[in-house]
Amino acid sequence: MRGISTISDFELIRSFQEGNTVALETLILRHKERIFTSILLLVKDRYLAEDIFQDAFIRIIDTLRSGRYSDEGKFLPWAMRIARNLCVDHFRKVKRTPTIKTGENQDLFEVLNFSEESTEDHIVRRQSHDRVRDMLDQLPADQREVIVLRHYADMSFKEIAELTSCSINTALGRMRYGLINLRKMMTQRQISL
Repeated sequence: MRGISTISDFELIRSFQEGNTVALETLILRHKERIFTSILLLVKDRYLAEDIFQDAFIRIIDTLRSGRYSDEGKFLPWAMRIARNLCVDHFRKVKRTPTIKTGENQDLFEVLNFSEESTEDHIVRRQSHDRVRDMLDQLPADQREVIVLRHYADMSFKEIAELTSCSINTALGRMRYGLINLRKMMTQRQISL
């Protein structure tokens, strides 16, 4: 019998629907970093991101339990759509536009495991991440969102286009211009990563 960590998302969902709570735990752990990091990049607040992440998984669990989930696509894009919609709902409530800014106490890369690195490597990596976040903050929101969804959530351009309600060509264009703008900033600041 295969280990539970090698089972597909679809099989984990079916197993959870049959009463196996370990399957749900495996599914959450498998996608936690991508979903949480994407939420955090959109809302800029670790505590708010944790709340939205929990709300997203409550909705996901409710949908799975009720049998309303259909495996028309992949689990991750579906879960990311729920998380993104919750972020959009939050910003509608507070009537402000989402931008990416991080404070000293908000390190989005803490969710990644760097325990095998030396302290020096960790500091260098953290400084690089800080530079990237600073440059991401300066991009237009539509370009920033596509870069975040592509690189942090590992979504395809088709999935990004569906999620952001634009064409694939528009998503590709936003990515292209976002990367061009990032390169310009790196050249101007003489930054190499």
